[in-house]
Amino acid sequence: MSAAEAAPEGVIVPSWRDKGIWAPAASDAPAPATTEEAAALAGYLAERPALFGGSCVWPAMVLREDALEQNIRALADFAARHSLLFAPHGKTTMAPQLWRRQIDAGAWGITVATPAQLLIARRAGVARVLLANEVLDVTALDWIAAELAADPGFEFACFVDSAAGVRAIAAAGVAHALEHGPRGGFPVLLDVGFAGGRTGVRSRAEARALADLVAATPGIRLVGVSSYEGGLLAVEAVKGYFAGVRTIVEELAAAGLLPVDAIVTAGGSVYFDQVGSELTAEWARSVLPDARVILRSGAYISHDDGVYVGKTAFNRIPAEGSLSGALQIWAQVISAPEPGLALVGMGKRDAPIDSGLPVPLLLRRADAAGRHLSTETAVIHGARLTALDDHHGYLALPEGVTVMPGDLVAFGISHPCTAFDRWSGIPVVNADDTIIDIVRTYF
Repeated sequence: MSAAEAAPEGVIVPSWRDKGIWAPAASDAPAPATTEEAAALAGYLAERPALFGGSCVWPAMVLREDALEQNIRALADFAARHSLLFAPHGKTTMAPQLWRRQIDAGAWGITVATPAQLLIARRAGVARVLLANEVLDVTALDWIAAELAADPGFEFACFVDSAAGVRAIAAAGVAHALEHGPRGGFPVLLDVGFAGGRTGVRSRAEARALADLVAATPGIRLVGVSSYEGGLLAVEAVKGYFAGVRTIVEELAAAGLLPVDAIVTAGGSVYFDQVGSELTAEWARSVLPDARVILRSGAYISHDDGVYVGKTAFNRIPAEGSLSGALQIWAQVISAPEPGLALVGMGKRDAPIDSGLPVPLLLRRADAAGRHLSTETAVIHGARLTALDDHHGYLALPEGVTVMPGDLVAFGISHPCTAFDRWSGIPVVNADDTIIDIVRTYF
């Protein structure tokens, strides 16, 4: 009998699904769905539910299948053309269904940001994972080391940028005898940062000292070098940063501190073109014969209609591909109290606001009874969202544009990483607005 079956009715059993609660052994159910959940979903989808046919209440965030597939393919093709491996950042969606689509499209593995996200990836059956942070939590480290000891097929590395990190990680490696097995220790990537930026050592001297410490410490081993350029504001700054990363890799390789198949990894969703041109596979293999350059972009999968429209690397290399906003939030007009102003039923609980407000895109008219008789949507010109309350959005309308209570407005979002976490189930809709899947998220 499972823990869930043994629990009294109404009692919530902690499991890998619960953020902040560490219970890796409390449930062995695979993500993203149990057998019963999968069967129920298949039955629901077999009825071909329509987005505007009563299958949703408003607001509802949906994924457009055509844009989603285009985006997945665009980065897979980019990575393949540039001989890069791809470990897209799973923290954007926290959706094992989408991770599987990325892997099926050619991704080497998945990147995560926290041990809790790693646990979900493991429950989802992901065999290759990069954890793009230094791990210092001894509970999490003990579990990761046990996973590595128990599963020879589990490929993993986390970042390290401090002596404290080396000590904590090495202790977990020693506790699970990782230094005595074929792996040779708990695998880590030396994290290289830049002044004023996020994590990572700040100089060549610090990089060499930390690499020497790892080499001298039982239970831990250096498998490569990590970097993150997303906090830089200009291409030239990124080029300069990556030049420094190359120098560190070359110096560590020359000192015998990196394996021949070392990982060099970088890449957010803004400068992935610079990873392709500055950290090339050809350069890496000239330094270490079997070196692997791994790209980690994440937000590309849904893109957006806000911040990334102006920042995507494809703006610089349009011949290599393009991305489209795959997320829409459909919200109902619930009040039109004065000329030029409408209130929609969408607020901070529903939409990201950290990198700009949602963008009104489309209008779908209702009749006087609130029925959506129109089968067509129209572009809504000149409207803009000016503010959000918890459950209300203030839609400013230009002169001559009116909306009525009951109408629906589709909004594009800005910054997908803070959109997915507001929705536990996201309908995927095709070109004729039929729901063809429900994506589950695990935040």
